[in-house]
Amino acid sequence: QVQLVESGGGLVQAGGSLRLSCAASGRSISTYGMGWFRQAPGKEREFVAGVSWSGSSIYYADSVKGRFTISRDNAKNMVYLQMNSLKPEDTAVYYCAATTPSATSYNYWGQGTQVTVSS
Repeated sequence: QVQLVESGGGLVQAGGSLRLSCAASGRSISTYGMGWFRQAPGKEREFVAGVSWSGSSIYYADSVKGRFTISRDNAKNMVYLQMNSLKPEDTAVYYCAATTPSATSYNYWGQGTQVTVSS
């Protein structure tokens, strides 16, 4: 079992930046794909960014390309999401997720951290 805990959310003005962190415990995530998702009020959860176990493959939703950067530190069992040039439409609960090598989807999820961007 892997436990994921997000941190770093908060209230920021439009144009500002935040860095989200995801701390994994229970076992090493060095062989897991990791991702960030978000869910805004009244909307479905959506994919934001993903990174392969080695960090060699990275994916972003079109809405965040050029503004957000996902990274990982396998030695620290951590994943990060640097969010720049934030917009009010980025307001959501952000979730960290992990996918094990044999899984076909993300199978571990954190509890989420709230990000609110004011205009």
